[in-house]
Amino acid sequence: MSKNLRKLAEDSLNKPSKLGPDINLDKYDLDATPHSEISSLTELTKEYQECLTNVGISAKEVERSGSFLQMDHSVVYSKTKETGVEIMDTVSALKKYPWLEKYSWQAVPVGTDKYTAQAELKQTYGYFIRALPKVKTTLPIQSCLFISQEGIGQNVHNIVIAEEGSELQIITGCSTASHINRGLHIGITEFYIEKNASLVFTMIHSWGPNVHVRPRTATYIYENGTFVSNYICLNPVNSLQMYPTSHCLGKNSKVSYSNLLYGLDSSNIDVGSKAILRGENTDAEIKARVIGADESQIISRGHLVGENKTSKGHLECRGLLTSNKARIHAVPELECIVEGSELSHEAAIGKIKQEELWYLMSRSLNESEATSMIINGFLDPDIIGLPYILRDQIKKIIEKTRERL
Repeated sequence: MSKNLRKLAEDSLNKPSKLGPDINLDKYDLDATPHSEISSLTELTKEYQECLTNVGISAKEVERSGSFLQMDHSVVYSKTKETGVEIMDTVSALKKYPWLEKYSWQAVPVGTDKYTAQAELKQTYGYFIRALPKVKTTLPIQSCLFISQEGIGQNVHNIVIAEEGSELQIITGCSTASHINRGLHIGITEFYIEKNASLVFTMIHSWGPNVHVRPRTATYIYENGTFVSNYICLNPVNSLQMYPTSHCLGKNSKVSYSNLLYGLDSSNIDVGSKAILRGENTDAEIKARVIGADESQIISRGHLVGENKTSKGHLECRGLLTSNKARIHAVPELECIVEGSELSHEAAIGKIKQEELWYLMSRSLNESEATSMIINGFLDPDIIGLPYILRDQIKKIIEKTRERL
């Protein structure tokens, strides 16, 4: 850690985030009991394997080209089957590759807030994934950040690089053990999409109802680069606040964000996506499907910034309220810096229509079954364009979520 980074982090350690409820970081333990390395994910207990399955992680690594698993503060598994793809923890990667310092904290400033500062000063690993130039993966890599110990804070810093001409797919599943009542996850993730490269990144969260979650994510996309980000959160969480930002820097660079959010219990969710369109012929799309149930409070944000006269962007938010006590607040922002940039948005929030219920109930479904069918259709991953290799799995996860309610 350079003296300059340390100084910036120390100066920001008490700096609250502009969004989301503030959290006292001192209440979370950073002395977790270490875990031993494993030779296969199938060595995990059945309970833990089930937790991983619920966030898209295959313990048998079926249709996966590599895996990374961190439990609490221990990296227990890191392996790749794909030639030309590297997977390791970030601490080891920074030691192995001195040049990686030029990437670390470039996309996400270390002084953003107390959470980025905590991740630098008290880092508990995180993953480094890199596709070498022109390497095109056929199957996704999976990574999992898992909390199994009560009351701990997990401060990870992830760095992902898709080198020039490469194609990379990543599934990240983040979860807690079923017995966890309290915890904090801080996840810093920096993506770098080089010239003619593409990355499809799908993140699935399943946290405990008293866990606080603070991801801080940013992406740099260079000439002809493509970044596709899918985010899914279908289970209760105490508070979740994230606002990933993509910088389309190169000519013809593109970004697409898709969010599926299901607010349950008293979850406080503030999730958004931002795209800054700086390069020539840059393009962005932001889509969100949001359900507010029980007493959940959800803010769905979207922000497009057109900084080039040839840039184009569209954002869309659809919200469905299933409870009179839930709240959904859509916050679309369009910001044109230059004449000629084309930006648009549409948003709609409402309750389940009675005529839809009546129609389904006339087809021999009771009200609960009809409501479930409408919700499943609203969260259909085909609508937001998930990669085909993930669609069936995400549908199964959605169905499991509905069964647990």
